[in-house]
Amino acid sequence: MITIELAGAPRGKERVKRAQLGHSYTPDRTVRFEDRLSLAAQTVMAGRPLLQGPLKLDVWMHMAIPPSWPKKKQEAARTGELKPTVKPDWDNGGKLTDALNLIVWTDDAQITDGRCRKRYSDRPRTVITVSPDTGEGVFE
Repeated sequence: MITIELAGAPRGKERVKRAQLGHSYTPDRTVRFEDRLSLAAQTVMAGRPLLQGPLKLDVWMHMAIPPSWPKKKQEAARTGELKPTVKPDWDNGGKLTDALNLIVWTDDAQITDGRCRKRYSDRPRTVITVSPDTGEGVFE
């Protein structure tokens, strides 16, 4: 199992933008976040071989608790009673794992089971766990 943790506010992958001359580009914020995620993954992998076979992916987006909230609401956020319904969208958080191609696995097509969750935390961060997909819980 591989766990990659990236400190700071979670981001979602932004849509590709179009310039005036029809040129497409990825927004700088997305590029910078993916670069940081790639570097964190390289550090964790530390020369290990790429993961092979079917993989299971868990993405946790720990969102900051707004300091302006009343103490009672902050506590509800800490305990998980209150969950974030703010940007980034959960699916865009999972899309950022493209940055792990050729670092953790060959291609994200290897992911056969994936989940992305958002929670509040006093320590904003993104945590990604990758493990072999053993096929447990398969339904026919």
